[in-house]
Amino acid sequence: MEEDFIEGAMAMLPLSIFGFRALWSPWFFLSILVAIGLYLLLTKKWRHKFEGEEKLTRKELGYFLASMILLYIVKGSPMDLMGHILFSVHMAQMALLLLMVAPFLIIGIPNWMWKKALDIKMVDQVMRFFTKPVLSLMLFTIMFSLYHYPFILDQVKLNIILHALFTITLFISSIFLWWPLVNTVEGQPQLHGLKKIGYVILSAILITPACSLIIFVDVPVYETYSSGEAWLQAMALCVPGSMLAGLSGLGISGPELFTKMPTLYDQQLGGILMKIIQEVIYVVVIGKIFIKWYKEEQNNADEITKRDLLERQKLTMHGS
Repeated sequence: MEEDFIEGAMAMLPLSIFGFRALWSPWFFLSILVAIGLYLLLTKKWRHKFEGEEKLTRKELGYFLASMILLYIVKGSPMDLMGHILFSVHMAQMALLLLMVAPFLIIGIPNWMWKKALDIKMVDQVMRFFTKPVLSLMLFTIMFSLYHYPFILDQVKLNIILHALFTITLFISSIFLWWPLVNTVEGQPQLHGLKKIGYVILSAILITPACSLIIFVDVPVYETYSSGEAWLQAMALCVPGSMLAGLSGLGISGPELFTKMPTLYDQQLGGILMKIIQEVIYVVVIGKIFIKWYKEEQNNADEITKRDLLERQKLTMHGS
């Protein structure tokens, strides 16, 4: 009975024991503020220094600020710390980072700024190659699946350099994924109309196997979320070493001390959350694409009718 009581009390350990720096990542917060400040300077105060500049729209500003706020929530707020304790929170992080931050950032950066970047030949070549629809879909699917393969994720979470490289590469692959859908830069590859809907549906299908394996596996497969020793090493990615050394005397041995959710249920919930968030976002995207396509079809109905009539007249003349 006494052991059960101690175990129950330990399970309620608060996140505050990791300290303010681990919870709120003040340096990352300052980086976000610097990024916003630089964006405002380039798009407002200094924009007249650039050829081809255009006035910043409220839509662009709104999307950029939303991308920065979401980025801080995902990688700088207590959500990041929770993502090292609960796999389900980690998957929610991934969903927001890859399916919301990425497209919001593309839309939020004005086209004239994208054109300046794409004026660099190598950048333009890379974007044109990796944003080909089939390649971008396959690249994102492979990167996402590899990242969440148990051995790879465990190794990535134990090495800060690997973690940074994999996260950045995966995020870049999500930029490639979203580019054909949301970019409006003149001369860049873009999908139109119903092709966009097919692209989104195919993306949802391709990511399903990876999520299904996580959902339906009947044993915990990630050491960094189930093994106390591996988990404590992984925590070094977001908790200062001096803080971890100080906490070792408390007898902290694993994520189960911060949650009552069984590891297997947490793992399965992670796959479910990723799929649900993806489906909700994709349904919204498909809805917007369909409405825009329908309006364009209605607005151009007369022109389409005239073109069809001309084609029929030509066919009739050739037939006679």
